[in-house]
Amino acid sequence: MKIKIILLLTLFAATASATAQVAKHRHEDPYNEADKYIESAVIPMGGKKGFSFETRAGDFMLKPYVLLQTAGKFNWYDDEQLGLDDQDNVANSGFEIPYAILGISGRAFNKLTFNLTLNAAKSGGALLQQAWVDVNLKDQIRFRVGKFKTPFSQAYLVTLGETLFPVLPTSLTSSVYMDRSLNSTPPTIATGFDLGVMMHGLLGGKWEYNVGVFNGTGIDVNMAQKTLSDDLGIPSLLYAARVAFMPKGPIPAHQGRIDDLHNDKIMFALSASYNVEANWQTTNDLRLGFEFTYLKNRLYLGAEAYYLSSDLVKRQRVNHTYRYIGGYAQVGYFVTPKLQPALRWDFMDRNSTDTDGFLNMPAVGLNYYIMGYNLKLQAMYQFLGRWGHATQDARELDDLGLAQHSATVMLQFSF
Repeated sequence: MKIKIILLLTLFAATASATAQVAKHRHEDPYNEADKYIESAVIPMGGKKGFSFETRAGDFMLKPYVLLQTAGKFNWYDDEQLGLDDQDNVANSGFEIPYAILGISGRAFNKLTFNLTLNAAKSGGALLQQAWVDVNLKDQIRFRVGKFKTPFSQAYLVTLGETLFPVLPTSLTSSVYMDRSLNSTPPTIATGFDLGVMMHGLLGGKWEYNVGVFNGTGIDVNMAQKTLSDDLGIPSLLYAARVAFMPKGPIPAHQGRIDDLHNDKIMFALSASYNVEANWQTTNDLRLGFEFTYLKNRLYLGAEAYYLSSDLVKRQRVNHTYRYIGGYAQVGYFVTPKLQPALRWDFMDRNSTDTDGFLNMPAVGLNYYIMGYNLKLQAMYQFLGRWGHATQDARELDDLGLAQHSATVMLQFSF
């Protein structure tokens, strides 16, 4: 019995090796047209060199991939004038693994593309980072079903392993501040990964559109838990849309890459979403966003502005709407084919437009690519400043939970 198992395993390995060799020769061109829709949202997949498994007829293909990130972090927090002599200003510091991803992407029958990604660094529902199937009727009409990135914010839509900074803008990831007990479940401006269905496509080679409906519960929930809206009488889901204009053709989803230093692309995008009775029936959240991206040879320039309106539902018995604005601008330039310095200015009116004061968060970064080994070393420092607050108490409350000084060094390996 053991001999049979060994023989079967040997035969399988030989077949897989031969198939991989066939795929390797078929995909010599790093921009193979047949692979242009093979996506992972983690590392570049379309035409990416490496091994894959493919049937001889070419109607089915699998590409496994890996992304590992290990980071060292230092965070220093203001004491918030609590008057505690033993309070630790240094917290949430040390080593962490933001992502330990194992995924499979591929295509089937020349009409379907698919992706399954597990992030071993997370637990619960977030362990399944994404899982979707995309039906490619034609370039102009495609349908995606499953768990994937919602069409809002270029900072999230960019390929995960190809971001300019190792940490996303604070204005997108930090929760807003509300001056009442609802602050236990406040929203963030970003919507990230979610479960849903989306229609998307490319029109005339210059216009990209995305229209989708999602649960609105984020990456941590993989179950159907929504109900009907008490206020609006419609399903309490996230309704999202995005349109992008790319006058020089489709722009790659990276913020600077060592094998793409001779490109010339530009993009303008508008997005909107409405999360009906989000955060467990506390608010209806309207989000609006504007994106600008410019890629010219070694230069990458990106900027976003966004708006969030959180309207308390009737069951809260408080007629109030909180409005927030934020945005960032960032630039990176390859001074050598391996070295990319970066600057970012991040802004957030975290305590709502009704209250004076905002957060000002400049950051500086440096990326070094170790060519031939798929290694990327990233480092950054960010300072959090507080401006225009009417009182000291308002100033202290505005940055609760956020570090005044933060530094990150991260090593990334991808395959």
